[in-house]
Amino acid sequence: MNTIELVRIPAMTVPEKECLVFEERRFTYEQLLDRILRLAAALQARGVRRGDKVAIIHTNSNEYVEAYYAVAMLGGVFVPLNYRARSDELVYLINNSETSTLLVGDRYVDQIRALAPQFPNVQRYIAVESPQDGMEFYGDLIASASPEDAPEVEVDDSDCTILMYTSGTTALPKGVILTYGGFSEYILTTTEPASDESTGATLLAVPIYHVAGASAIMTALYGGRKLVIMRQFDPKEWLRLVERERITNVFLVPTMMKRIIDDPDFDRFDLSSLQFISYGAAPMPVPVIRKAIAKFPKHVGFMNAFGQTETTSTVTILGPEDHRLEGTEEEIERKIGRLHSIGRPVDDVELAILDDEGNPLPVGVVGEIAIRTPREMAGYWKQDDATAKTKVGGWIRTRDQGYIDEDGYVFLAGRKSDMIIRGGENIAPEEVERILHGHPAIEDVAVIGVPDEEWGEKVKAVVVIREGAHCTHEDIIAYAKSRMASFKVPEIIEFVETLPRNAMGKVLKNVLREQHRIYEQERPREENLSA
Repeated sequence: MNTIELVRIPAMTVPEKECLVFEERRFTYEQLLDRILRLAAALQARGVRRGDKVAIIHTNSNEYVEAYYAVAMLGGVFVPLNYRARSDELVYLINNSETSTLLVGDRYVDQIRALAPQFPNVQRYIAVESPQDGMEFYGDLIASASPEDAPEVEVDDSDCTILMYTSGTTALPKGVILTYGGFSEYILTTTEPASDESTGATLLAVPIYHVAGASAIMTALYGGRKLVIMRQFDPKEWLRLVERERITNVFLVPTMMKRIIDDPDFDRFDLSSLQFISYGAAPMPVPVIRKAIAKFPKHVGFMNAFGQTETTSTVTILGPEDHRLEGTEEEIERKIGRLHSIGRPVDDVELAILDDEGNPLPVGVVGEIAIRTPREMAGYWKQDDATAKTKVGGWIRTRDQGYIDEDGYVFLAGRKSDMIIRGGENIAPEEVERILHGHPAIEDVAVIGVPDEEWGEKVKAVVVIREGAHCTHEDIIAYAKSRMASFKVPEIIEFVETLPRNAMGKVLKNVLREQHRIYEQERPREENLSA
């Protein structure tokens, strides 16, 4: 199914229902579909055909949503670019994807102009927000085209609809081939179609170039919820929009959640409309989610949604019931323990824990999380070797380490590449981080392995201290020793102001390891013994 139907169907059912809000702009389904049809007709008139790559570098906006659906209608491939990418990364992404049409937001015009001589495949540039010299203007395309001229292009479920690049650290980003069928499978199995009775409003705060953002623009619109778009996340604006637009559904990454609940004006806003808060994309510290549960209205249902770009969004969910810290003391303790998990697989997902040879591991044993789902990626764009290493024996090998408990809950143990091997013992950084997050003086922490001649690697904790708190190296070591096996206790504590993270809040472990590998080699040995 072409994903344009996710807008066309509700536009036929509830044409006058308000469906999208961006800043001061408001659109009904009928109006949004009209703009999509006009844009599709204009792009076709300029030569965009089935399979052509249309990229965009821009922050979230209604034009971003319209551009995706117009490209989908043409059977084209939409390439959402990370607007935080460096210039050299943009050159790689645009050339690797073979982009022929590039949509450009105002703040990126000068950068793209300077880089344009390095884009041999780009045939046309479209300025999204305001007229720009040497570029066609998006507004003119909409105004000059007729919705009656919009094409009806047949697509196969196996055709790529979005080429989404994973974030690169030491390696170049990989283009994940996400198909029409994959998104259709996900949306149709998780979302009821819009009707006259449809209610609710979704606030989109994550970037659309991430799979969580891309799936949100499909689920909200197909489900008949009003989609309210933030250009970029800001905690005060988020609170204001929840109150003004009577938001019911949101998705947050852990860093966003923390900034919201720590905002000094949190209690001044009416958040009573909220029904569901989903979170994911990075590990959620248990102290943060417990504080969120306490601060948000009691009726709000929290959900930890874990997924990957390669699986077209969510594969496991820790549901609202597991977040309600009620019952006997024993039941509450069990639920607090489960807050460390990512929940259980959703209906269209089969999950297993495998060893290096691909054999299933028993309950409680750490191995690699593997996924089977009908909505898995088609592969990595122009990287057959990487595809072969990820799609193995009918499974998506996620490179995430984890285990399953006796009740079927899945627990993460860090990325396979992050595993620390000290004297032959495997140490999962995420386990050490979970424990250290419980220290009252620790605001943020990342655990990495650094080279050691005697042990191969030793455990290092890179720590951010809460504002106004005091903590020493010895304090953290003592706290860790009382709560974990001795070989897992960090031998080095490094205090820093911030940790390097990507736009979705994930700590960039490769960057951190490289920084601290060099640092450890250069500083005197005795400095390792004190903070």
